[in-house]
Amino acid sequence: MANRTDPSAKSIRGTNPQNLVEKIVRTKIYQNTYWKEQCFGLTAETLVDKAMELDHIGGTFGGNRKPTPFMCLVMKMLQIQPEKEIVIEFIKNDDYKYVRILGAFYLRLTGTDTDVYQYLEPLYNDYRKLRRKLPDGNFTLTHVDEVIDELLTNDYSCDIAMPRIKKRWTLEATGSLELRKSALEEDFEEEEEKEENVQVDGMDEDVHDRDYYHDRSPARERERDRRRDSHRYRDYDRDRDYDREHGRWRERDRDRDRDRDRDHDRLRDEKDYGRDRDRDRERDWDRRERDRGRRRSRSRSRSRSRDRDGGDRDRKRHARSISPRRPDREEPKKKKEKKKEKKDDGTDHPDPEIAEANRLRASLGLKPLK
Repeated sequence: MANRTDPSAKSIRGTNPQNLVEKIVRTKIYQNTYWKEQCFGLTAETLVDKAMELDHIGGTFGGNRKPTPFMCLVMKMLQIQPEKEIVIEFIKNDDYKYVRILGAFYLRLTGTDTDVYQYLEPLYNDYRKLRRKLPDGNFTLTHVDEVIDELLTNDYSCDIAMPRIKKRWTLEATGSLELRKSALEEDFEEEEEKEENVQVDGMDEDVHDRDYYHDRSPARERERDRRRDSHRYRDYDRDRDYDREHGRWRERDRDRDRDRDRDHDRLRDEKDYGRDRDRDRERDWDRRERDRGRRRSRSRSRSRSRDRDGGDRDRKRHARSISPRRPDREEPKKKKEKKKEKKDDGTDHPDPEIAEANRLRASLGLKPLK
């Protein structure tokens, strides 16, 4: 019974208000000691006292993902569903900043798009400090306006998924929401009125001095410095673009020169190759001509030696015819002796195997086979 939603509560976005919190976080809250002891039996009136005791905000922390008291009170507001006037009073409370954040968080979960922008945007002017508990259990420092900006812009806050809302310019276009007015707009109007009054009152004074001091005002000096810096940055950007473009041109020219040098080297190599080839051909042709000349000279010398040998033979023949016949008788004897010597070796045997064996035996100094 302690965890059930109030029977008189209305459904929000077509579901139970407590279902706006994820089931895991909801289960952690139901099991928390603070929920069981401090949030039991709370009403919309007694909830304010517990909200005034808050000293930090946050979602879940620690290894077991323990929920903070701020999260337990948000869950209790979803369970009892207080009236809209009570929530607006929470948001307008200037004395207790954590009560204001509690009401803003609940309105972001349950309110319409128009109410969210209408009641939360004025809190951008609240710059008070807040303590926030991180998931690791440590505390960090934040501000009210930062929490409001997180509620309006982020999808998650304090481990709870924020319902989607329309963009402000869409509501302005449809007429559901008025144009946002800045809190400093009145100050701007007062400053403009003062400047106009100063100009009207000083019309009879020296124009030169007034213009001089007006131009030397800090605002004018800052404006002049800003314009000068913008021109300098514009010149720097133009010079940088110019250098980049010229770098591309230089790179393109360098590539073109490299290609031209490569083509020139290739043509030069081809010319050198053709020149070397022609030189080799000429050298080969000269070598062949020299070889041909040598062969011709050799053939001539051979023909001359043949002619000379022929004359010698004729002279020998003539000498044989004149010489006595005794040497002619001796020559056949020598031939017969040679034949006998060959027959004694056995190399002239009719059987070729025996003749081959006799040759081997003769080379070894053995007697021939018969």
